[in-house]
Amino acid sequence: MQIRVIPFGVIKNWLGAAPAIVELRDGASVADLLSQLAPRVPGSALRSLAVSVNAEYAAATQVLREGDEVGLLPPVSGGSASRSASPARMAGDLDENADQSTILALTRDPINAEKLVAAAKRGEDGAVVVFDGIVRNNSRGRATLYLDYEAYDEMALRQMRELAVKARERFGVRQVTIVHRLGRLEIGETSVLIVVASAHRAQAFDACRWVIDTLKQTVPIWKKEIFVDGAMWAPGEPFPADIAISSGGGE
Repeated sequence: MQIRVIPFGVIKNWLGAAPAIVELRDGASVADLLSQLAPRVPGSALRSLAVSVNAEYAAATQVLREGDEVGLLPPVSGGSASRSASPARMAGDLDENADQSTILALTRDPINAEKLVAAAKRGEDGAVVVFDGIVRNNSRGRATLYLDYEAYDEMALRQMRELAVKARERFGVRQVTIVHRLGRLEIGETSVLIVVASAHRAQAFDACRWVIDTLKQTVPIWKKEIFVDGAMWAPGEPFPADIAISSGGGE
């Protein structure tokens, strides 16, 4: 059977940037695919991967089928350059909630934080908490020229939607906005904006912190740091145990 394999982030260093068609025996699993790729990818990189099948996190034991799309996902770092050439994709357009209790987006345009914060406010809110992540001019002691962000678009939007829904349920907040830039970002530009509106400040603070921390671990967005003396994919945090392929997670 044939499956479509899409490498992301640092995995492109070994497999190339373009998706590839891989031949596998019928009934092969994710683990079988990784074994076939092992001669081309360092073991340390394979052990740190998560894998998606058709834009959903998958376990090593998952059986693959003809035509499946498999993403090879190194630890995420909050973002790099989208493989899609599409313009901003607002999940608010997809949200069926008339009150826009969630607004989600991946965009290549500058993020208008003031407009999004204003849009989040309602008369019943007692607090709006904002996390505005910006590009700084240095990283790990090296001067940064700019950043380049990449996402697995379809999967990232799906994961962002799950985060927003869980935040509302877990913390009892009314509204969650998550917007992430893709492509090239200059120093001082906003890379990610989280806005949480709630009747009470404690829940808004807790939800905002949880959303950005979880996004940095689970949403498939990567960043490439371009320095004055070179470039590298930013190392991400290890995936949670229920996602990391090495622990059999992902179901």
